[in-house]
Amino acid sequence: MLAFLAPTTDELIPVLIAGAAALILLGFVILVVKRYKRCPSNKILVIYGKVASGQSARCLHGGGAFVWPLIQDYEFLSLDPMQIEIPLRGALSAENIRVNVPSVFTVAVGTDAAVMQTAAIRLLGLDPRQVMKQAEDIILGQLRQVIASMTIEDINRNRDKFLDSVQNSLTPELEKIGLVLINVNITDITDESGYIEAMGRKAASEAIQSAEIDVAKQQMRGSIGVAEAKREQDVMVANADKVREIGTKEAEREKLVRLADLAKDAGIGKSRAELEQQSAIKDQERQMRVQVADAEAAAVTGENLARAKVVDAEATLKVRQAEAYQVAETRKREAEAKVREAQYLAEARAADAMATKIESEQRAELEAKAKASKAKLIVDAEAEAEQVRLRAQAEAAATFARLEAQARGEYEILAKKAEGLARLVEGCGGAQQAFQLLLLEHLPQMAETAAKAIANVKFDKVVVWDGGAGNGGKNATAGFLQGLAGSLPPLLQMMRDIGGVEMPAYFGKLAESPQAMATAGKDGVSAAAAPVAAAPAPIAAAPAARPPAGPGPKS
Repeated sequence: MLAFLAPTTDELIPVLIAGAAALILLGFVILVVKRYKRCPSNKILVIYGKVASGQSARCLHGGGAFVWPLIQDYEFLSLDPMQIEIPLRGALSAENIRVNVPSVFTVAVGTDAAVMQTAAIRLLGLDPRQVMKQAEDIILGQLRQVIASMTIEDINRNRDKFLDSVQNSLTPELEKIGLVLINVNITDITDESGYIEAMGRKAASEAIQSAEIDVAKQQMRGSIGVAEAKREQDVMVANADKVREIGTKEAEREKLVRLADLAKDAGIGKSRAELEQQSAIKDQERQMRVQVADAEAAAVTGENLARAKVVDAEATLKVRQAEAYQVAETRKREAEAKVREAQYLAEARAADAMATKIESEQRAELEAKAKASKAKLIVDAEAEAEQVRLRAQAEAAATFARLEAQARGEYEILAKKAEGLARLVEGCGGAQQAFQLLLLEHLPQMAETAAKAIANVKFDKVVVWDGGAGNGGKNATAGFLQGLAGSLPPLLQMMRDIGGVEMPAYFGKLAESPQAMATAGKDGVSAAAAPVAAAPAPIAAAPAARPPAGPGPKS
């Protein structure tokens, strides 16, 4: 009985194979679970060994990867920040002054692909103290180099620039070993010679002096305040007048702009009416073309129907011939006649269907062309109207800007002239003194203009005829010169009263009283006119230089 229940060898083989497969599958699952490595967020997974071609290691930050046994292995690089204290002392600045710059630097392994690859090459397997030692050596060298390129004043006053220079210098050097700079904290900056302390005392002294100067300036501003208030009052009155005048000019300008807009709208309306008229004409032409096309289609349809009737008549005739021939022919001929009749009927139906299809396609094509032409005409008209409107708006805006700029320029010129005249009057002590100053300033130009007026007048000679002794024993020439000399003092008096110009005393002066004038008349001509009175009767001036091709002599 027992021998009957025991399994045979053939029955055990499948069981053994199934057990071995289960064991292999279980081992493979355990291998996959143990060799699949997950990377924490604060570490970098470095897989080395047989990796991609051209790489010494494969770095992962986050996620996971399968590490093949025998041909690959793995390690982790920590991303925890490392604080490195740098007690830098005696670093030479640009002025060769030794500076103490104790500071604290925070570094860590970088997460960029290139930086992680470098860190895997340079730092894998090192403990944190060794990594910090390498970073400390790099930081000391670069910090000394940055201090040597800057002055003490720049280091002390412009801390941001100093920190930027340190970061820009350290970042590429630290990345060469796979580290990045997170933070720089400068604890203090001192020097052995006391230069920074002296700079602080100097800054405090300058601040005190600046405060005293500010107090004096405030007192001075208080004294000037009354005069400025009065000046501002005058300026505000002038500004009010200016605003009123500007408002008037702007109203006039807006009126002109509005008239231009109305004229522009009228032109646009006229253009739109012309466009609509042209569109209506185009629609009529299009409808005419559609009607002609419909007529042509109807004609084609009629021709096709006529052809179909002809085909039907021919078929009927042939059927009758076949029926007449059927009497004499066998059943075979009768079947052939029926087949031929059916063929003719099918051809007739196909011809009808083809004619109907051609008619519908032609009508649809004509309608589509007509709709497209109408839409294009409408779009073109609207685009042209929009361009006209935009051009009109641009022209109105340009006119408005030009008029506004011109008004502002004229106003600024007048305001500056008024301000300059007010300062001139205030500086001269009155309007009369300012007028005299302006008159004296323009006197050379007036004299130059008067000289230019007679510069081109050519005199050949001057002839003076004297009629002999006249009243009081004086000839006419002496009387003329005496009258001219007598008219000078009133003219000089008028120039002094109006322009404030004091002429020299030898030009003469006004008589003190009518008695003095009478006494002078009894005594004869004045001292200035006496030599002239003693001149001979006929006096002729020497001929002047005559131009080569000028006119004849002038008297």
